[in-house]
Amino acid sequence: MMNNLLKRGFHLGIGAAVSGKERFEKMVQDMVDKGEMTPKEAKSLMDEWVRKGESVDRDWTNQSRAMMKERVKELGFVPEEDYRELEARVERLEKLHEEKDEGPPTTGV
Repeated sequence: MMNNLLKRGFHLGIGAAVSGKERFEKMVQDMVDKGEMTPKEAKSLMDEWVRKGESVDRDWTNQSRAMMKERVKELGFVPEEDYRELEARVERLEKLHEEKDEGPPTTGV
């Protein structure tokens, strides 16, 4: 149920974005048609809006990642990098322990 709700919300957002983009493109084209803007200016405006959209997307992605990392940490999970470091440390300690146990032979006196 939650998965379906998330999908619907996602599709709603995508639909709104596409609809907004189409309206913006039509508005810019109308301005070109009326001589209020040159095609070069229209392209420049569209490029600027695309850059702004990409910037916002990067910001949202970075914020989402940071929030997700925090939630995962709150649940008690560790980052893979930390896990790998601990795993390597345990392996080194086990190896040292084995070497200590094998040590030099003792003479029976």
